[in-house]
Amino acid sequence: MFTSMEEARRYCKDNEIQMVDFMMVDLEGRWRHLTIPVDRFTDDILEDGVGFDGSNYGYAPVEKSDMVFVPDLSSAYVDAFAEIPTLAMIGDVFVIDLPKNHRFDQYPRNVAVRAEEYMKSLGIADEMRIGPEFEFHVFEHVSYNVEPNGSGYVVDTEQAAWNTGNDGENLGYKMPVKGGYHMALPMDRLSGFRSRVSMLMERQGILVKYHHHEVGGPGQVEIEVEMGSMLEMADKTMMTKYLVKNAAFAEHKTATFMPKPIFAEAGNGMHVHMHLFKNGEPLFYDEKGYSQLSDMALHFMGGLLKHARALCAFTNPSTNSYKRLVPGYEAPVTIGYATANRSSVIRIPAYAKGPNKKRFELRNPDGTCNPYYAFSAILMAGLDGVQKKIDPHKEGYGPYDFNLYNLSPEEQQKIKQLPRSLDESLDALEADHEFLTMDGVFPEKLIEIWIKKRRKEAAKYNQLPQPVEFEMYYDL
Repeated sequence: MFTSMEEARRYCKDNEIQMVDFMMVDLEGRWRHLTIPVDRFTDDILEDGVGFDGSNYGYAPVEKSDMVFVPDLSSAYVDAFAEIPTLAMIGDVFVIDLPKNHRFDQYPRNVAVRAEEYMKSLGIADEMRIGPEFEFHVFEHVSYNVEPNGSGYVVDTEQAAWNTGNDGENLGYKMPVKGGYHMALPMDRLSGFRSRVSMLMERQGILVKYHHHEVGGPGQVEIEVEMGSMLEMADKTMMTKYLVKNAAFAEHKTATFMPKPIFAEAGNGMHVHMHLFKNGEPLFYDEKGYSQLSDMALHFMGGLLKHARALCAFTNPSTNSYKRLVPGYEAPVTIGYATANRSSVIRIPAYAKGPNKKRFELRNPDGTCNPYYAFSAILMAGLDGVQKKIDPHKEGYGPYDFNLYNLSPEEQQKIKQLPRSLDESLDALEADHEFLTMDGVFPEKLIEIWIKKRRKEAAKYNQLPQPVEFEMYYDL
């Protein structure tokens, strides 16, 4: 938004801005913030930054936790949900050091910056353009409890099929189970909400391609955006989630990007479309190649498929992620590629024709990921494939131009599978992460911390009795 502090201060004065908000990303991918009065927003902040305790963000041990946040003026925006007129901006984190502070190598945005720099240093490409698809649920109620003597949850939305017999105000028009895809009004009660969110996104420079109701009947929706550079789209992913959640909250609703909040319904993915460019020229197109893809595109794809299981630790980093990656719900379970096949982990859209549009999508990521880590890991895996010329066909990854869900169990066993649990993905990451640490893009320490934290979450989940276990085993 701004190129200089003078420009920013002038805007604040002209628009009666009273507060400045600094948005920082923690290890898991949540936004945290620190707010100062606009009069404290001085040139010194761009040089010295604002100090904070990084250990509370999940990064550094307490004895090395003093860090500073340095805002990026170009990222500034007016927060539509702030009670007091507030200018907000994201930025980068530095470790306090002498004689000069240095970039904190674990900070998500800094990892993405290094990944892009590494890509350019190889001479392969100078830009990876990506386009995430945002799937999420909107509910009118959510409650949950986790206690030693009991646990459970309840979500509800008036349009869900389970409310057909509701004796309160009930006008019918309930969304069928797994029947919500592109449904029109009055079934689609969230159309207006999606349009309002889309307008908020557009005002923040996030260009919306389209929005619609998704397959899941109880409030599952999707907003798809136009493509942009990797770091830009990681920033815009954070902003999109912020706008969606706050817009829902303002309308007495609640939104979640959880991969599988409802049993026996479609889950929420965050499919990532991607292609490479150099000097503005597309690198993934070859009129004579498989599905009009170039050798570079196929090698990039080969890297993604070869490292797919390890990538899941960053693209699908929650225990809930693996409740979505099951057969029968349009989510991938096998490691392969194909054209126009939504059952494969990499799908090449048949409608994306021509040099500038030819691309493919990775279908396993979900919204619980930290987008900076996930997108960077995807780039690093693809670059490894290009450098090593990994041929996905010779490696046995397809193309699988048939429905992978219809294979027999014996045939399924012949095809490499995505992890079935968070623990499995962490095992894969432990065994296969050299491609991430090239040129220091992902520090070893970051991978160690990531695995340790995710292991702790998996252990908590695995040790907690589940309500369904009482149904299955109580009387034995």
